[in-house]
Amino acid sequence: MRHIFKIKILFLPALLTFFLLHCQNRSIPTEAIPPAETARQVVILYTNDEHGWMEESATSAGAAALMYQWKQEENYTPEGPFLILSGGDMWTGPAISTWYRGKPMVEVMNAMNYRAAAIGNHEFDFTVQVLRQRLAEADFPFLSANIRQKSSGQIPDFATPYVVEEVNGVKVGLIGLTTTSTPTSAFPEYVADYDFLDYRTALQEVVPEVKADSAELLVVVGHIPYEEAVSLVPVARTLGISVIGAGHDHLRDSGIYSGVAVVESGSFLRAYGKVDISFDTAADTVISIQVGTYDNKDGPPDAEVAVIVGRWQSLLRDTLGEVIGYVQNEIPRNSDEMYNLVTDSWLHTFTGADVSLTNRGGIRQSIPAGEITLATIVGVLPFENSILRLRLTGKELENCIIGDIIVGG
Repeated sequence: MRHIFKIKILFLPALLTFFLLHCQNRSIPTEAIPPAETARQVVILYTNDEHGWMEESATSAGAAALMYQWKQEENYTPEGPFLILSGGDMWTGPAISTWYRGKPMVEVMNAMNYRAAAIGNHEFDFTVQVLRQRLAEADFPFLSANIRQKSSGQIPDFATPYVVEEVNGVKVGLIGLTTTSTPTSAFPEYVADYDFLDYRTALQEVVPEVKADSAELLVVVGHIPYEEAVSLVPVARTLGISVIGAGHDHLRDSGIYSGVAVVESGSFLRAYGKVDISFDTAADTVISIQVGTYDNKDGPPDAEVAVIVGRWQSLLRDTLGEVIGYVQNEIPRNSDEMYNLVTDSWLHTFTGADVSLTNRGGIRQSIPAGEITLATIVGVLPFENSILRLRLTGKELENCIIGDIIVGG
């Protein structure tokens, strides 16, 4: 019996993909009605973990349909009382975004009038240099108050800790947070120069600055899991924060906890969150909050967004449209068939290996029934990973097979 194995391991960021497919609409009641001239409405339309899912697909109506829905059902106008915000992880996913390192998704979000986005762990997928390129192309800031350069302790140049946006006469302070799991859920070498402070410390540091910068209504735009967002409610109440947007765990949920609204929209533009706030500018206080999540429905596309998506679709067909295979039935993302397809293909390529391992979170979509193109495979495995060939003992291998790991061989 051999005790030494040749093994290749692909380390990928873990990501929970549990979705709550229900619609929640919760509110706190109005306690007093202020004079009409001092009561102002602010409506937040919120998405997170878009991951480049701009196209219409079997599981998502896409960006153009969502923009049309906002205009028709939410009465969105750029001049209205609206803030469109993202909880981060904007671009790594289908080939239409991944192959071009997020540039198409930034164009789509510009057209949809996003006002700010949290920096998620996957914003680092293509290096900090590429993150800076996407920032230069975006019409909105990338927010994070808890990233620090290890060398100086300062916030890096690609991160804005907060911005103050005036909406319907209300000055709204938007504060960004990035998941503290980023060192292990992004490529370690890409984030090796940065510390990710705990959320409470970051908020306690930055909120006084936001208030000094004239902000009246405070909102956290966070790439942090829903449960962690809820755990921040006590400190949020102490600091005067009224809304916390969440992300990262792909959960769809919303609620009001001790007067603080928490919302997360799921992922892939399948749904969106809405926070409807009535604010008294004279008393400098929230009168009422309603919060819920809503499906992105199939419907007519917004013309401007559809043109952008169509242009990138055409370019992608020219680049990665070659047909390389066919399947009669869908191969689901989270299935033994998909796991075997991925890990066994590596064993066929590296014939001297005995076992192949990968993190199931690195497999990002299903293979639909029908023709398989190069773009299909880029969407299935979008991360710019390298396969590592290692020699391990049986005990070392056993220690590797923990958590969200799938095994071939």
